Amino acid sequence: MQLNKLTISQLRAKLIAGEVSSLELTRACLERIAATDDKLNAFITICETEALAAAEAADKRLAAGDAAPLTGIPLAVKDIFNVLDVRTTCGSKILDNYISPYDATVVAKLRAQGAVIIGKLNMDEFAMGSSNENSAAGSVKNPWDLQRVPGGSSGGSAAAVAAGQVLATLGTDTGGSIRQPASHCGVVGLKPTYGRISRYGVVAYASSLDQVGPLASNVEDCALLLGAVAGYDPADSTSVDTPVPDYLASLKDGVKGKKIGLPKEYFIEGLAAEVKQAVTAAIETYRQLGAEIVEVSLPHTDYAVACYYLIATAEASSNLARYDGVRFGVRKDNGDGLVGMYQHTRAAGFGDEVKRRIMLGTYALSSGYYDAYYLKAQKVRTLIRQDFLTAFEQVDLLLTPVAPTPAFKLGEKTGDPLQMYLSDIFTIPVNLAGTCGMSLPCGSSSDGLPIGVQLIGKPFAEAEMLQAAYAFEQATDFGGKFPPL
Repeated sequence: MQLNKLTISQLRAKLIAGEVSSLELTRACLERIAATDDKLNAFITICETEALAAAEAADKRLAAGDAAPLTGIPLAVKDIFNVLDVRTTCGSKILDNYISPYDATVVAKLRAQGAVIIGKLNMDEFAMGSSNENSAAGSVKNPWDLQRVPGGSSGGSAAAVAAGQVLATLGTDTGGSIRQPASHCGVVGLKPTYGRISRYGVVAYASSLDQVGPLASNVEDCALLLGAVAGYDPADSTSVDTPVPDYLASLKDGVKGKKIGLPKEYFIEGLAAEVKQAVTAAIETYRQLGAEIVEVSLPHTDYAVACYYLIATAEASSNLARYDGVRFGVRKDNGDGLVGMYQHTRAAGFGDEVKRRIMLGTYALSSGYYDAYYLKAQKVRTLIRQDFLTAFEQVDLLLTPVAPTPAFKLGEKTGDPLQMYLSDIFTIPVNLAGTCGMSLPCGSSSDGLPIGVQLIGKPFAEAEMLQAAYAFEQATDFGGKFPPL
């Protein structure tokens, strides 16, 4: 029995019954990481000593009958989350020596449940990228084909789950950074509604778009992890004080009678034939499950990518101004004064994609261009959000592709930033609208690469979205598979 390939739900029962210990499970995951991560490069930091100590503590808690849903379960988090006394690099040279003095709220919640945090996962630098090729720690490889990207920016999070290195992970999603890698790696990834999960202790990229979310091998585990970290946090001013439902309670209620909308703007030229075929088959599955399929329109979709890359880069320009070599992180001081130190530090510390986005954002915010670019983008964002709210007056959920193609080859798009940006064309609007979305496996390409379908829910309707995802998962056999690594 390969413990690391069981679901969290299965392992919870075994842990509580004493059939397996958290220490055994944690060691199994560490052994899997040791056997595979030289190929995948999914981890930036492995916290072996701390993980084994946490596993021992979890076993004591289990023996005392004081188990929470995640007690003893090995997890990992994207290297954008602050973890006490552990490096938080964000995949950047500029934070290579930064040791966090505190836990992010979501990390503290996992610890409170007795989860075992095994390490920090690789990512595109400061979460800027769609392929995980922008990391100072090197590219993550797709477990299904080591010559292909895992998606980004949470590529390490998706790859680690797909390869069975850990049971589940946390990532962040600013424009598709959970859903797109989940699709490319054949796992379940969920971006909650903006404000559903605290961002306190999460290094900011674009503060009005960033959202924390879970990745897991199946829908039930994803729901379990979401429930563990969701909720209001007074330390985060963007956190919304609204009740968190029991996501497992309604999971098996099915989709009969539900209306699922197909936005006509998402089924366009440029969508790979194999992706279209897999998504069309998923639509037919929902029809057979009793859902009513309705065509809807999101008329401002064409403006989403341009709108996103103005708002996100402007906020990145502001957020990344703090990395100057003065307070924390790497300093490059050539002895030519304060301004020179700033210049040398930022030039050496940031990678090309981060520099590109800082320059774009600074330009969009500059005097004379603010109204023409940033302010106009914010107005378009309002129109995009209204499109979604209008559509949700007609339907319960939306269904779309996640990405235009299956995972592309390493290096294929690095020379063309615009083509790379278009990889997120179907996921970006959800972030601009601030609602929830998720990716779940719905097929595979002729090359054996996973393909995902995207469900989009109403604001704070994650429970309804998970319910639809679970119904699809139970009616098909695309999920829960592991690559032959």
